[in-house]
Amino acid sequence: MTTIGSDIVRGTVEDPLGVDLAFQGGGSHGAFTWGVAETILDDPTLKIESISGTSAGAMNAAALAYGYVLNGREGAKAAMENFWRKVSEAARFSPLQRAPLDVLQGNWTLDNSPGYVFYDLASRLFSPYDLNPSNLNPLRDILEESIDFERLRQAPIKVFINTTNVRTGLPRVFRNHELTADVLLASACLPLVHQAVEIDGDAYWDGGFSGNPLLTPIVRESDARDTIIVQINPIERPGVPRTARDILNRLNEIAFNASLKKELRAIAMFTRLLREEGELEHVTWAEEWADMRIHRITTPLLTKLGASSKMNAEWEFLTLLREEGNVTTRAFLREHRGDLGVRSTYDIDELLHNILEQA
Repeated sequence: MTTIGSDIVRGTVEDPLGVDLAFQGGGSHGAFTWGVAETILDDPTLKIESISGTSAGAMNAAALAYGYVLNGREGAKAAMENFWRKVSEAARFSPLQRAPLDVLQGNWTLDNSPGYVFYDLASRLFSPYDLNPSNLNPLRDILEESIDFERLRQAPIKVFINTTNVRTGLPRVFRNHELTADVLLASACLPLVHQAVEIDGDAYWDGGFSGNPLLTPIVRESDARDTIIVQINPIERPGVPRTARDILNRLNEIAFNASLKKELRAIAMFTRLLREEGELEHVTWAEEWADMRIHRITTPLLTKLGASSKMNAEWEFLTLLREEGNVTTRAFLREHRGDLGVRSTYDIDELLHNILEQA
């Protein structure tokens, strides 16, 4: 334990501070999370204890943990880069490409792409069972080429992958020993795009509907008390959406953030009760929630990008988001490194105030 100024900094190279990571889903915007994870891996005073991931966050989590088995921190970074590079290579043959004018103007949106416009309209008129009866998914090949799931199950980092059970609407979390390509595909299964993924006799859709990401397994099963949430779906967005596409995008953002907000509210309320009223003493499960230190890494850039850019897998775009993740995380660590292991940097009191104001 060292001291910087008046702040106590927990974690050294010899005895790194354990942290948990929570990765949201959001298509190719998950490349921002890739950059965040790289920068955390570059800090030898931090040790990743567990990762909860959904959709693209699940892909990052699995690649990171698998690479860590192969060659520690450097292996984790290499595995994530290999995954995203394969995604980009596969996308070169996709009809979802930027329009020439957008390329010239440096816009990353696919809104003007003929392929995307056709795809967007078709997905609203026909189900994936009509459009893709053979259930082909190039992401399956990418995962099977990028990750040896037998080795992944040996990872010292706990991995929690969230999916949504189609029948019950409830989350199902898969852990290291259960991880397969099907589990990751289920976590990223958008119901208007892909057929539901069947596992153990049940069908699953995107985990974002029930937990994006889910904090519960981290709280219950990790010894670390600091959780860094990497948020790529904006909680707030200025203005009122007017077009059908913008309305649908905002609905998805609200839905995919709802479960996370509920868990954060629980942490805020339990923290307040324990700190100010002592009402949770000796209630072990509640104390676990109240003892969490929550941190959040995000960037305004993701709010500025259109929803269609989540389907843009050009290498230049992915590496731009990766670098944004690098820069944002370095800035976070410069400002808050002294808070890790000590206090939350996510304003729990403000969150609880907002809850009470809106109740």
